[in-house]
Amino acid sequence: MKKQSKKYSKPRRPFDKARIDEENTLREKYGLKNKKEIWKADAAIGRIRNQAKGLITASEEEKQEFVDRLQKRGFSVESIAGALALNKEDILKRRLQTIVHVKKITTTAKQGRQLITHKHIAIGDQIVNIPSYHVGLEEEGMVKSDIVLKIKSPEKSKVEKIKEEVEEKVVGESESEEKNENSENLESSHNDNESESSDEESGSSGPEDVGDTKTEDEGVDEKEVKEENIEENKE
Repeated sequence: MKKQSKKYSKPRRPFDKARIDEENTLREKYGLKNKKEIWKADAAIGRIRNQAKGLITASEEEKQEFVDRLQKRGFSVESIAGALALNKEDILKRRLQTIVHVKKITTTAKQGRQLITHKHIAIGDQIVNIPSYHVGLEEEGMVKSDIVLKIKSPEKSKVEKIKEEVEEKVVGESESEEKNENSENLESSHNDNESESSDEESGSSGPEDVGDTKTEDEGVDEKEVKEENIEENKE
């Protein structure tokens, strides 16, 4: 695997007081982790300047394309001269950490860095956890916080737990009583239906019994008449 080259270079004079004071001010202003991020921004500006210098003698179309690309990246540039006038602070202003602070999602730049590294900042639907991410002009309006708060429910006291248990018991007893009442009502209605059906059966057999009694009475009368006739014939 090929070793990647550094994208920045350290200062040639490590103990330059003016440069150190300037870097400390930028580090505090933009909430940077270390001075390496300042050196990376300075190197990025150097690359942009070199491209702008190479386009000085180019056609107007190429110059305009280069300026349009810089504008999409969020730089306020209108010509090659404007590209040459850019400095490292223009790069630091387009970092995601700075944009989060400018949009007042956080109160300080360091707090913005913390939210980004903890994956609480998103660009549109995509979560970004790189504080040095360069935010383009189109993406600036889509930067938002993606914090999901997990609030624990307060623990209940022993008295509240006892009350809930008692209420559950009362509700269970009332439900069982209702079920018993419903079953008793169903049984009573079933018995009433059976008694009605038996009454109907007894009522329908009444006329047949009457007819049987009538035939029995008629048979008795005929026997008596025959006996009387036999007695008279004997006399």
